[in-house]
Amino acid sequence: MNKKKRITIVAWSMIFLAAFFILIFSYIPMIQAFFLSLKTGKGANLTFNGLANYERMFRDSTFWTVVGNTLLYAVIQIPIMLLLSLILAVLLNDPRLKGRGIYRTCIFLPCVTSMVSYSILFKNIFSVDGFVNNMLIKFNLIDAPIAFVLDASWAKAVIIIALIWRYTGYYMIFYLSALQNIEGSIYEAAQIDGCNAFHSFTKITVPLLKPIVFLTSIMALNSTLQLFDEVVNLTNGGPGNATRTISEYIYDLSFNFVPSYGYAAAVSYAVFIIVGIITVVQKGVLKEK
Repeated sequence: MNKKKRITIVAWSMIFLAAFFILIFSYIPMIQAFFLSLKTGKGANLTFNGLANYERMFRDSTFWTVVGNTLLYAVIQIPIMLLLSLILAVLLNDPRLKGRGIYRTCIFLPCVTSMVSYSILFKNIFSVDGFVNNMLIKFNLIDAPIAFVLDASWAKAVIIIALIWRYTGYYMIFYLSALQNIEGSIYEAAQIDGCNAFHSFTKITVPLLKPIVFLTSIMALNSTLQLFDEVVNLTNGGPGNATRTISEYIYDLSFNFVPSYGYAAAVSYAVFIIVGIITVVQKGVLKEK
């Protein structure tokens, strides 16, 4: 057996192993979930009922509330977070900046912070006697403390701020990596032609980073539509259903309310369809072929 054939066999064996585990742990459960979504009943007593669970979704006001909450987080948080990530990446990619490694580490650190520590930190910061209320009162911006986590609108704002704080550094790493693949001679030529920093950013950096912007926007969207830990730890979906997300609703349908696995699976497929539609729209907007 020659060397080329051996390399081909090793490569295919590695691909086969990875594909086998993806099939077992991802695609087969997805197919099972689809068949489960066509069944109805309580607990393990399930019977086939066609599209009844999907029809139920249209009449379920809680479902539309959690969809609205989740999309609101995505619409506000993702553009702000990705723009901040991109700006920070450009600033920290400047070779003239001293201590770039320290700044990069500090901005990335929230991403690896323990979820419990992160939740306790934000609860304390936004508590009635917390840092934010004390600062607002000190500068005479408010007369009385705001119960941020107990107010429907403010609770959403706290979650969005927490998400931006935690994940900006994570997406910054993607942009930093992509920026280091852009030839410095392109910027030098632009400077000779009279481009200032703003024009270089909008006319060179952003267009060349379009593929990575598309990738990060899909990743951020997927992550936001599966948002669970942050909301549960910060507000537990409250007050009422004001901050509850789709993933938390699916969890409640499966494990907290009377178990309704079929309906929970149908809601999961609704998330899949939403992700698919938004991905196609994003692809069209960014004109990716």
